[in-house]
Amino acid sequence: MEEIVDRKKHWEQIYATKNTDDVSWYQPHPTVSLEFVKEFKIPKSEKIIDVGGGDSLLVDHLIELGYNDITVLDISEAALKKAKQRLGDKASKVNWIVADAATFQPTEKYGFWHDRAAFHFLTNDNEIKSYITTIQQNLKPDGVLVIGTFSENGPTKCSGIEIKQYSETSMTERLKRFFEKVKCITVDHKTPFESIQNFIFCSFRRLAVES
Repeated sequence: MEEIVDRKKHWEQIYATKNTDDVSWYQPHPTVSLEFVKEFKIPKSEKIIDVGGGDSLLVDHLIELGYNDITVLDISEAALKKAKQRLGDKASKVNWIVADAATFQPTEKYGFWHDRAAFHFLTNDNEIKSYITTIQQNLKPDGVLVIGTFSENGPTKCSGIEIKQYSETSMTERLKRFFEKVKCITVDHKTPFESIQNFIFCSFRRLAVES
């Protein structure tokens, strides 16, 4: 329990003291994530969740594209408050959830589950298994999962915290019990500080539940 409390405290401090465009994960245009939405032809009425969304601009773009059932989850209340302030009246169109991805218990089934850089902070095996099971249980049978993490050529830490790197092989292996890989791509993310972080993004379809 101590680890979870410390994790929340860490992120509340980060978002309370740094501007949106003054963190390494800032993206003015989340091109890769939006390309996955387009590629899978996600219907405008589909339930979408952005896990670890913080004050990312993905939600802004999804609203602009006409999506109307969006949930943004983050461990930091301060991060979500920033996003709400930025969106103004549009914030009421979004379902905001303050929760730790490792212990999140959804009350809805989602058709598109997006996770850019939340999964790689789960380094404890039990937390990883729990999170994957939660996705499997709360992703619609025809749902799409997209996960982006630091690759094996990327950083080993983010915001001073150890992360777990993934390759196409290791991520596919980790999720193969419940999900079938569609494709993986590697992407260089340029931070606001001009450094390069190599990410791997993989998309998956949920496998049919065995009877």
